[in-house]
Amino acid sequence: MTTNPQDDKKDAALKAQRFKMLEDIARELSGDDISFPTCFDAALQIRNALRKPEVSLRQIAQSVNMEPLVATKLLRVANSVSHNPGGQKMVDVEAAVGRVGVETARSVAFAVAMDQLLRSKDMVIFGDFSRALWQHTIRTAAAARVIAKHFTRLNRDEAMIAGLVHDLGAFYMLYRAAQYEELRIRPDTVRYLIAQWHESIGETLMNALGLPEHIVDSTHDHDQAREEPVLAPHTLSDVVYVANLLAGGVGEWANIADDAEPKAELQHPAYQALAEEIEAEFQELLGALS
Repeated sequence: MTTNPQDDKKDAALKAQRFKMLEDIARELSGDDISFPTCFDAALQIRNALRKPEVSLRQIAQSVNMEPLVATKLLRVANSVSHNPGGQKMVDVEAAVGRVGVETARSVAFAVAMDQLLRSKDMVIFGDFSRALWQHTIRTAAAARVIAKHFTRLNRDEAMIAGLVHDLGAFYMLYRAAQYEELRIRPDTVRYLIAQWHESIGETLMNALGLPEHIVDSTHDHDQAREEPVLAPHTLSDVVYVANLLAGGVGEWANIADDAEPKAELQHPAYQALAEEIEAEFQELLGALS
């Protein structure tokens, strides 16, 4: 069989740009100035506001109000059934932050940023994959909230936040991949890079963005199959792992990974019994953030 020199040249260019992308990401994450698209501005401003000692709800609300879309989504979340079972409608952002908490406010900002990022023209080439990633992210967040509620004494909103940011590295890698011509030409090859690197890049990124350490730690190895099934989650890491699995994780990379998808968690009656509640939470959260 003869080898086409032109194909070899294309493969070499692709490998070179893959390496260049990873090299650029490593350099960026090792510094203090992380390059984000403008849609992440509100999330970063809220992060900076929370770093200030004795920050007030008003100061956080002012940061949120600088991005009307984030403010709108936050009010929608605050008025959702999960956070407002009494049905008392809220129209003030400061009061909304007080109701859902500052960490949820930050998670909404990140969710809006991720959604807007995936809708940007640069990401059109990754359309199907990016949409699937967004749906998976929201479903994981919904499952994490429900699992924390039924199986643990953990804060269910913190569990939702951990689910929401668990694949932040994949979003970031898609954004960076769109800046390299060879990766835009062959977008399917980006899946391989994400499968191999999104977890470690995500952890570094979340630390750089100042997310709470326990949230970052909970996402560690979330896509690595565990030897023993988690049938009684206790820690936030357990919750994220199972939520990711129930939302199609581990199996989401099945076409590019050698690991077999663990089945025990999916078949466990206790988790099966939560399917309808998770779906309802997913639909509510998707409606609030989309």
